Amino acid sequence: MLKQAHEVNVDGMGITLSTGTIARQANGSVIVSLGETTVFVAATAANTLRKGQDFFPLQVDYREKFSAAGRFPGGYFKREGRPSDKEILTSRLCDRPLRPLFPKGFVNEVQVVGMLLTTDLNQDPDILMINGASAALMVSDIPWNGPVGGVRIAELDGVFVTNPTHEQLFESTLDLIYVGTESEMLMIEGSAEQISEERFIEALDFAQAEVIKLTSAQKELAAKCGVEKREFELQDCDPEILEFVKEHVHEDLGQAVFKSQKLDRERAVEDLKKQTEDALIEKFGEEKYDPDQLRMAFESLQEDLYRENILQHGKRVDGRGSADLRQITCQAGILPRVHGSSLFQRGETQSIVICTLGTVSDNQESDGLTGGPRSKSFILHYNFPHYSVGETGRISGPGRREVGHGALAERSLLPIIPGEEEFPYTIRLVSEIMESNGSTSMASVSGGCLALMDAGIPITGVVAGISAGLVTERDSTGAISKHVVLTDIIGSEDHFGDMDFKISGTREGITGFQLDLKIPGLPAEIAKEAISRNKEARCAIIDIMEEEIAAPRQELNPFAPRIHKLQIDPDKIGALIGPGGKTIRRITEVSGAEIDINEDNSGKVLIYATSKDALQRAIEEVEIAIGDIEVGKTYRGIVRGIKEFGCFVECLPGKEGLVHVSELADFRVTQVEDIAEMGGEMWVKCIGIDDKGRVRLSRRIAMAEKEGRQVEERERPSGNQSGGERRPRRRDDQDRGRGNGPGGRNRNDRRNNS
Repeated sequence: MLKQAHEVNVDGMGITLSTGTIARQANGSVIVSLGETTVFVAATAANTLRKGQDFFPLQVDYREKFSAAGRFPGGYFKREGRPSDKEILTSRLCDRPLRPLFPKGFVNEVQVVGMLLTTDLNQDPDILMINGASAALMVSDIPWNGPVGGVRIAELDGVFVTNPTHEQLFESTLDLIYVGTESEMLMIEGSAEQISEERFIEALDFAQAEVIKLTSAQKELAAKCGVEKREFELQDCDPEILEFVKEHVHEDLGQAVFKSQKLDRERAVEDLKKQTEDALIEKFGEEKYDPDQLRMAFESLQEDLYRENILQHGKRVDGRGSADLRQITCQAGILPRVHGSSLFQRGETQSIVICTLGTVSDNQESDGLTGGPRSKSFILHYNFPHYSVGETGRISGPGRREVGHGALAERSLLPIIPGEEEFPYTIRLVSEIMESNGSTSMASVSGGCLALMDAGIPITGVVAGISAGLVTERDSTGAISKHVVLTDIIGSEDHFGDMDFKISGTREGITGFQLDLKIPGLPAEIAKEAISRNKEARCAIIDIMEEEIAAPRQELNPFAPRIHKLQIDPDKIGALIGPGGKTIRRITEVSGAEIDINEDNSGKVLIYATSKDALQRAIEEVEIAIGDIEVGKTYRGIVRGIKEFGCFVECLPGKEGLVHVSELADFRVTQVEDIAEMGGEMWVKCIGIDDKGRVRLSRRIAMAEKEGRQVEERERPSGNQSGGERRPRRRDDQDRGRGNGPGGRNRNDRRNNS
């Protein structure tokens, strides 16, 4: 372990925080360890402001190096590339609780960079990253009102467990990431198996008690370092400019922000801003005019208007009461041919969600660098295009917002997805945001549930999501003296408000949650009020959804793949695959179906097809491939060998028997070649299998039964008849060429879900 100048241990958690030797040119750096999992974090602040800097550019970046697990990265260059979804989500987890604790007006660029140094594949390093980022800021000279502590809470057999292992988390009914200060919660995120609101609150209280141990250790480490916080220039609106703008537009601004439509409000505010810009230039001169000051003045005045009207008059800009939902409309099955689809609209927020069903081979694989699941059979992707907010911009791949919102919606719906034993499909949802004015991730949850039901997926409950906001007023001591919880916040209420508390769930309980704050902490009583308010709204949304579609459709969409499960003898898996995959490749070619074989040697075989005929053909071919020759059954086989005493006929792939010369025809056969030819087909009946497994076949009896004649157990006199039927083509070769020829799809590899 790296030797550091200062080190502290977190009471009862096995976590060690150390600093003082590594990366000393950063403003602050720490190493956080739990077991053999180690994360390094450095915090650095720019000494000067960029020209025109008017916002706080905080960047949190977490990376996992393959060397931490003793592995090489894939790809030609053998070097880590763009961040994975896991790295992006960990960065977001860390960013959100750090941001509210920086002083207002502090806009120097700050970077918090974390790197996984080692992993024992037993603990998730995201909790170490959160605590390491807080500790790095604590031991630095960067102004920051921390510390914060982060823990993960699981529930096993009704008992809460702190920082569970991957194995424990797999068995848990709760995955709660909780970040708080010494006295209040600051950020939460996670999922649950429909946990009740009462039990959820108990988990939050338990987590807060655990956080205190982490904040105390960080304070101890900072005291050992003894670094004083540096003075930085704070950016704020010039009081003279603010007062001038307030007098110039105050009454008109109030009318502008209370227009009923989002775009109308934005246009009215921009018109006022342009008028005020001309007035400012006339008063102060063009050389002294600063557009950033105008922007800050308008931000400050709009914030005051929003908050004052909510706190003093209970008035929201769109006319709703604090507990009112926006108008909601739902439609299921809006698109042809896709496996499932829906349109969910709440006010000016609109999402189209499309559901696609695939085979097990469509699972999303992961490298599993830090342990946990190696593949996912349920995937939700979220897209937020510029046109959804009436803007233009650079079109590129999914950003951190898209990854984060998609992950929140995915884990909110995962608890109602049927298990793979019951429904062995890979399921993908894609949420396309068509309009946005707040809580698009929650619209994706509700729309996603509708699309699942439209596809006929047997989900175990109906899930809806909604967000609660908050506006607070503080007294002279800084304590919250008044507050209003808002149901179903719009974009401006998120921007100018204090909280965005998203909760998804069924009528029975919570399945997904995420809390973001702009204030330095949320009292427990306000959190409980928001949780209760959310449940009321959630149930109201479910009522509306069930009016459109109350339960999953009874049948899968006609365009979705059909599935059939077979259980075969594990010893026959090799026969089904065939040498070099030849047999299974031939079956997929001749049937058009896809076949997946469970690699745990359980003998489970899944057959996927888009038509009934293709499915039935694949089932028949599989049964032939794995079948045994049985006494009394008739087969159409292929002659594989000719001897003087008879011929060997392959009845099933790789399985053959002997047709003695006396059993070739109901007359005396002089030469076997008179009846049989190599590669030719022949109807035969199995008339016996000896103790050594040698199979005896009879063409004579098979032909007689086909002609409906009584078979005599004696040889007929010889004659000049050939006795052979015209050789038909093999059933699986008809109209498509030889079934064992080259070409066709390779067998898809599969991995088991962890």
